[in-house]
Amino acid sequence: MVGTQHLLLFIVIGIVAGFLAGKIMSGSRFGLVGDLIIGVVGSFIGVWVFGLAGISSGGVLGLLIAAIVGALLLLYIIRIAKTV
Repeated sequence: MVGTQHLLLFIVIGIVAGFLAGKIMSGSRFGLVGDLIIGVVGSFIGVWVFGLAGISSGGVLGLLIAAIVGALLLLYIIRIAKTV
């Protein structure tokens, strides 16, 4: 059950991170649902990148920061891909 609760927390934090990243990075208008999906995917990316860098993303605040960074990174990559 702990794994399911952890995954649910991960998704909820990803949704919050997507909303915040959509507000932070102006010009990336994907709509509310698009920002939320980008946040969830970005949370996985952020935790992965933080792990590669050796930075712990433990706790809710650490997970939120990693998720926001991941969502911003994903939005940046999407922005570059759209201009190419």
